[in-house]
Amino acid sequence: MTIKLLAVGKTDRNELSELIAEYEKRLQHYVRFETEIIPDLKNTKNISPQQQKEKEGEAILKRLKPTDVLVLLDENGKQFTSVNFAGYLQKQMNAGIKTWVLCIGGAYGFSEAVYSAARGKISLSKMTFSHQMVRLFAVEQLYRAFTILRNEPYHHE
Repeated sequence: MTIKLLAVGKTDRNELSELIAEYEKRLQHYVRFETEIIPDLKNTKNISPQQQKEKEGEAILKRLKPTDVLVLLDENGKQFTSVNFAGYLQKQMNAGIKTWVLCIGGAYGFSEAVYSAARGKISLSKMTFSHQMVRLFAVEQLYRAFTILRNEPYHHE
């Protein structure tokens, strides 16, 4: 299985970019992992939040293949402990999925078209985080899940 992190907007903090890159590198030991960044929309002052969600949604859907399984990082998604997330990820791998796409939307969330295309929603927390921080949390939790599945000494109960 390939895991792809699809995110709207770039990370403009070097410190975060370095940490994200570190966990992306670590993930390569366990799974094929890719990150794809959808550029921020230009001139968003001239469009409504709904229009922004629609345009970002089109960009997200355009990057998916018919066989991809799309899962959204969404505040209203299912919450997991790290151990339960590892189990969920194992089930995804056992299902024979070719590419599992974890998607981080823009500032206003996802369009209805993206929600309709998704096979699931995951919430990292009831709290709100910047989209840049969410990228770091997502790749760290993916790495943590693989270390849990392999009984490696990264996660402590």
